[in-house]
Amino acid sequence: MFVRRLSIQRFDTSGACHTCPLRWIDNFAMRNFTNDVVFDDTLPTADGLLEAGHRVPLVRLQPAMEDWFRRKGYLKSGERLEVRELEM
Repeated sequence: MFVRRLSIQRFDTSGACHTCPLRWIDNFAMRNFTNDVVFDDTLPTADGLLEAGHRVPLVRLQPAMEDWFRRKGYLKSGERLEVRELEM
C-alpha cells in the first residue's frame, strides 16, 4: 500500500540502539490522523517499522515523533530518536 518503509529507533543515554515498540508508533500515528494531515499517509506495521507515502517528509516526521514520545514519557532526557528510510 505505501511505497516507503521507515525504521524508527531509540538511542538511550549510553548510545545503545533500541527498536521503538509498535504501540509507541501506533500511538503517534493515531494522534496524527486527526491533527496533522501530512502524516495521514503512515501505517505502523511492526516494532520499529512504519510504512509511509512519498508526501510524508522525514525532516518533519522525526522531530514530531520525538516531541510526541517525550510528551508521552516514552523518551527520557538525553535519549533521541532516529527515523530513516530503509532500502526496499
